[in-house]
Amino acid sequence: MTDALHRDLLELAQEAARRAGELLRDGRPADLAVAKTKTSPIDVVTEMDIAAEKLITDLIAGRRPDDGFLGEEGASAEGTSGVRWVIDPLDGTVNYLYGLPTWAVSIAAQQDGETVAGVVAAPMRGETYHAVRGGGAWTTGAWAGERSLACRPAPPLDQALVSTGFNYVTEVRAHQAEVAARLIPLLRDIRRSGSAAIDLCDVACGRLDGYYERGLNAWDFAAGDLIAREAGALVGGRRGELPSRDLTVAGSPGVFEPLQGLLEEFGAWHD
Repeated sequence: MTDALHRDLLELAQEAARRAGELLRDGRPADLAVAKTKTSPIDVVTEMDIAAEKLITDLIAGRRPDDGFLGEEGASAEGTSGVRWVIDPLDGTVNYLYGLPTWAVSIAAQQDGETVAGVVAAPMRGETYHAVRGGGAWTTGAWAGERSLACRPAPPLDQALVSTGFNYVTEVRAHQAEVAARLIPLLRDIRRSGSAAIDLCDVACGRLDGYYERGLNAWDFAAGDLIAREAGALVGGRRGELPSRDLTVAGSPGVFEPLQGLLEEFGAWHD
């Protein structure tokens, strides 16, 4: 039976993601501009990233003042409860800046270092994906009620549709392009959505057979990782490792291992 605490954490994450998603969808100014940059001039933050993170952390801290936080836009607190919230208030900021629809709010709750609940809200899709550890993965949308998620049956790798992303540091993305060029002839095709959280949920939904990316932070994948795994996908990093900045790989069983093997062979984790 799912732990009651984990269910409570999920419900709080759902509320926070819904409110932040509404703020981002309905409050986007027509003259939205870059507020600051991070790793490079094209790695941007908008005023809405900052506002959404504040909304999320204020809401959660008001209900659970002893919890910790790790947020992309600077939220950081150790906490004393053993629960930490890992937050990406706007995953896909460049998409959002340009008015493209593929962006999401990602919130994960971790207990003693393990992700136990996760929510990814994609307001422009009208869909939200969620999972509690051991409770399966689910989505809500324009239909009534919740739908359970399950990754696709694994095709041969040469018939697999795989998504990836590219870093904002020029030298890193150049290497990532070389890896992608070597992979493309071995796959059905490659996609690039611009949101790691949505890519992981698309693996969970069966809309992708696999996904990989180098350079992700914990807030990029924490919620999507749990959702994909609860939908039956495999998620990892380099062989025998957990997802990390070096490499994150997800896929249907039968796609995950050969994809991970090729990425290892092609040195996808380094220049």
